[in-house]
Amino acid sequence: MKRKISLLLVTLILVTSLVGCQEKQVNSNDSEKNEFRAEMTFNGSSTLAPVISAIATDFIEENTTWDKVDDSFPDKNISIYVSAGGSGSGVKSVIEGTSDFGMLAREIKDEEKEKIGDMKDFVLGIDALTISINPENPLVELKDSLSTEEIMKIFSGEYKYWDDLDSSLDHKEIVVVIRDLGGGAHEVFQKSVMGDVQVREDAIQAPSMGALVAKIIENKDAIGYASFGMVNQNVGKLIPLKVDEIEPTEENIVNGSYKISRPLIAVKKGELTPEQQAFMDFVLSDRGSEIITKMGFVPTN
Repeated sequence: MKRKISLLLVTLILVTSLVGCQEKQVNSNDSEKNEFRAEMTFNGSSTLAPVISAIATDFIEENTTWDKVDDSFPDKNISIYVSAGGSGSGVKSVIEGTSDFGMLAREIKDEEKEKIGDMKDFVLGIDALTISINPENPLVELKDSLSTEEIMKIFSGEYKYWDDLDSSLDHKEIVVVIRDLGGGAHEVFQKSVMGDVQVREDAIQAPSMGALVAKIIENKDAIGYASFGMVNQNVGKLIPLKVDEIEPTEENIVNGSYKISRPLIAVKKGELTPEQQAFMDFVLSDRGSEIITKMGFVPTN
């Protein structure tokens, strides 16, 4: 018999913040702190959103109602809302109190920590940005590694055509694909690779990591910084290159030798309620780690 599952997992291509009548303000009123809330909300990184959604699905299918999680909890259906709008949006939603948890695919900035105040953060896993190309790109047969300098010249537009990189390649324009400039992925790439040099103005800004990967898959002249997890989910459809001769493998990402890596973080303002703690315990459990691994990322535990 099919079990009734109360679950709303909303993965949006682009959300600037959770606003309007579709959301509920997270109430910080002292009189309501102890009130059991059967639902919780996550907002932020489009890389982490599908991971939280998958873990939430497993959590709800296993329990359905909160009393199955803990017999001291009421018999209420579990509802977990997940919205993707970028790491910055996730932090903003926590600061403004429009979601319970923010999701980030980058480090938390000092000024963000200050604004959140009483912050609780959970590092769920590690991701990396791979410099990836289409498998039909002739570069695949020519070289399997790019130097940081070469990557910088490609993404800045100094190398505009593939034969600028190597004279044996075709005189075809390089199609550079990036995440939106305000996203966590681009912040990591800018800091790790570009430094003070800006990406070319005509680079395609993808609204999500999935959209970025799709652009590389559909265009043999494209190059972009695809998430390690997305590469693992699309094996053979795009080719990740080494950076400075270092391959983006799990071992190299964990030991730090691959330079373009980033944490996957959930952040909360204030103490967790018992029901929130129960879900985060599940996220950080072996089962949660299995799901993180299955989705192509490196769990932290």
